[in-house]
Amino acid sequence: MTSPVNHRTTTTVVAPVLPSTGALRPLGLEEVTLTGGFWADRQRVNAAATIPHCDHWETRVGWIGNFERALDGTLVEHRTGREFADSDVYKMIEAMAWEVGRTGDPALEARIGELAALIGRVQEPDGYLNTQFGRPGQAPRYSDLEWGHELYCYGHLIQAAVARLRTGHDDELVAVARRAADHVCAEFGPDGRDGVCGHPEIEVALAELARATGERRYLDQAALFVERRGRGTLAPIEFGREYYQDDEPVRSATVLRGHAVRALYLAAGALDVAVETGDDELLEAVRAQYARTLASRTYLTGGMGSHHQDEAFGDDYELPPDRAYCETCAGVASVMVSWRLLLATGDASWGDVVERTLYNVVATSPRADGKAFFYTNPLQKRVPGEAASDDEVSARALSRLRAPWFEVSCCPTNVARTLAALGGYVAAVSDDTLHLLQHASARIATRLGDGRAVGVEVVTGYPVDGEVVVRVTEAPEGPWTLALRVPAWAAGDALVDGAPAEVVDGVVRVQRELAAGDEVRLVLPVAPRVTVPDGRIDAVRGCVAVERGPVVLCAESVDLPGGAAVDTLRVDAGASAVADGDGARVRARLVPADEGGAADGAGAGAGWPYGAPGTGGAGEAVDVRLVPYHSWANRGPSTMRVWLPTA
Repeated sequence: MTSPVNHRTTTTVVAPVLPSTGALRPLGLEEVTLTGGFWADRQRVNAAATIPHCDHWETRVGWIGNFERALDGTLVEHRTGREFADSDVYKMIEAMAWEVGRTGDPALEARIGELAALIGRVQEPDGYLNTQFGRPGQAPRYSDLEWGHELYCYGHLIQAAVARLRTGHDDELVAVARRAADHVCAEFGPDGRDGVCGHPEIEVALAELARATGERRYLDQAALFVERRGRGTLAPIEFGREYYQDDEPVRSATVLRGHAVRALYLAAGALDVAVETGDDELLEAVRAQYARTLASRTYLTGGMGSHHQDEAFGDDYELPPDRAYCETCAGVASVMVSWRLLLATGDASWGDVVERTLYNVVATSPRADGKAFFYTNPLQKRVPGEAASDDEVSARALSRLRAPWFEVSCCPTNVARTLAALGGYVAAVSDDTLHLLQHASARIATRLGDGRAVGVEVVTGYPVDGEVVVRVTEAPEGPWTLALRVPAWAAGDALVDGAPAEVVDGVVRVQRELAAGDEVRLVLPVAPRVTVPDGRIDAVRGCVAVERGPVVLCAESVDLPGGAAVDTLRVDAGASAVADGDGARVRARLVPADEGGAADGAGAGAGWPYGAPGTGGAGEAVDVRLVPYHSWANRGPSTMRVWLPTA
């Protein structure tokens, strides 16, 4: 671990992750303003459409109403939603809080106040707060730690409160969350219940609350939950205790396993504990687990989770594209883990993981208008999806096109809170260096770790255009360094001010005398490139994919002659791709689909889908348009695939 540098300041930084120590200090929303391009556009849609959409649906389906029914005595008979429905209300409030911190929106500020007042009235005198448990006619408190999600719900309440504190609001929501956190410490502390939640989340929340308040007891409780994990305190289930990471202690595990979101939230919480307590052993254990997970259990898109039935990681290299689960929430959680590792270690390669996952998982979930979402993100669709009604709740596993709302709608609110706080994942500082870690048009005004003021304006058309122009708007006296992350795929061809970039550990450092008005031009090679999979991934052996910069591309049937199914595509071995707008074109053949089969009852042999090499004919040669994976299914029902078979 890089020797930590204390970055505590006398002012609050408006950022979702704010370690008290580490190699880098992240910049907050008051220091970074996204000004245009890919991510600023999505932030605008998130504010104008997605957050109000979430509020509308949570009101309509009754999840906010659960709190009202708790007050009027009708909750037991009329509660709606799953046992964790409270958490989605809290995630929505967190999204609102970051948006208020970013824009000062008065309507959202008022709405937060309304919701906080309602939630506060439901809270019990001892701090307990949940609409599913604890009342006459309901199961007792903490009677179902495996599935009840009580501590998980507290975690999202606390994270919303942290967002309020960091945006300068010590209000009713914060008071409610602190009472809940104090209750958790009393109930599950060293002298309390010896248990953990079936869904990790409380760990990362308590650690951030400790950072935001300076109260050590919250960090101690987070550390206690991390150390209890893996001792078999939760009951065994059909998926095994690994489903909720209670099969092996965090320190001794070698890879992330079980339910992907649970595993990643736990990893994020463990990293927070490690950083705040100076526990290098724990930090290294989690770093190694995550690194192996990236190397053997992660899809090209950055998506994680290949099992549908338990939303879980599969074995090493078990990465079928058509059965990929890749839950959007797992993508958000992976960004959380990568960003924490980047801040702790200063290793810019973790920024590559953040970038890949943001562009290809987080950005893929919402529809262009911000009012419908993917819950899962497979890399292949064999059957055209059916359009989901904009007026109906969808079952997440059955949705083949983005749906407005789900019976389990953790993903829309997770996307909303991530996009609202996205400025907090762009840049960081160390002693004498400003680090630009994500390439986006932005204004940045901050102080270096040594206290000197610095400002830059970034202008770029990335990821379609690889040029990133950094214009200095305020320069400190004396030497200082501008560090620009260069993704691994660009390291050999990146240019700085027209000369080959000297990339060291994923970073090019500009260390000349930079004054206000000076410009630095980084050019990254975003021409389409053909990617070959690891031969151990059985499901895509003999296939290739095409990427352009950080964006994974895919073939969609709406771009094929006559809307042919993408399963008929064959790319010539050694084929190259050429740029085409924000996507690419590749030379391929359309092989006629076999129209035979055993449906006529002619016997097993008639429907046998295997034959001698060359079966299917030469096929029609075509130039196939490939589009960014994050944009697929915005043009109606289609078949789609990322990995294209070679001839």
